[in-house]
Amino acid sequence: MTKVTVVGAGNVGATCADVLAYREIAEEIVLVDIKEGVAEGKALDIWQKAPINAYDSKTVGSTNDYSKTADSDVVVITSGLPRKPGMTRDDLIETNAGIVKMVTENVIKHSPEAIIVVVSNPLDVMTFQAHLTSKMPRTKVLGMAGILDTARYRAFIAEELDISPKEIQAILMGGHGDTMVPLPRYTTVAGIPVTELIAKDKLDAIIERTKFGGGELVKLMGTSAWYAPGSAAAQMVESIIKNQKRVFPVCIKLDGEYGIDDCYLGVPVILGKNGVEKVIELDLNEEEKALLETSRSHVKEVMGVLENIASK
Repeated sequence: MTKVTVVGAGNVGATCADVLAYREIAEEIVLVDIKEGVAEGKALDIWQKAPINAYDSKTVGSTNDYSKTADSDVVVITSGLPRKPGMTRDDLIETNAGIVKMVTENVIKHSPEAIIVVVSNPLDVMTFQAHLTSKMPRTKVLGMAGILDTARYRAFIAEELDISPKEIQAILMGGHGDTMVPLPRYTTVAGIPVTELIAKDKLDAIIERTKFGGGELVKLMGTSAWYAPGSAAAQMVESIIKNQKRVFPVCIKLDGEYGIDDCYLGVPVILGKNGVEKVIELDLNEEEKALLETSRSHVKEVMGVLENIASK
């Protein structure tokens, strides 16, 4: 039986579970949360619309009982707190790293072979924490950011060209946030380079909007996004469970690729039943390499914060 666990039944986790069920990506989806009754309630709600939307996937909820997650094929970790007023970046990292560490320990206790997909923020450093805790191969501990970032980028391009977003293929690299590295050279519209269809100034504006896409939504809603992030995590799970071997930008520990060692960055990979089947190395030009180095430097700085906390 295919089984997926989503830890954290907030907006992102619940959306992810809903998409997994609706698309029948796994036979059983388990939602886990620390708040009494929340995971059970949302799982029951998703199950009760199965007759309406005509799917068979069963959703089950649990308040902190990880025994129900046993033998999961994939575990998605969305747990963590948003940054609050007066909270420093280091405070946020320390708080969320503790949560991700605890969740990862519970997950691998019951599903030692599971592939872990991290959605918690700060994304790159939380993937680092899950990898440290699980001691799994790097190919089985992945961060979800690139699919979300490319989705925003593609949506903005579709809007600019007034065409279907289905026609747009794109890759972004680097860290999740304003140091991400969009690659217009590798962006196409039905095979046509996007640079032939959109003027450079307009494309640059789209790239800037993409970099701050999360912040734009926070300003509008007063909270972070959930439909697109939850759907993006579900798309990663689908490629793994169904062994689709799709090419996605995914956060993974680099071991020499792009000349980078021991850093968690978004790069294009082939995603299948074993997690990352292969890291794809693009032939970056000098400008792209410089942008990636800036991103690497930023992520390493944040990783250093976690290392200092761990060494106390």
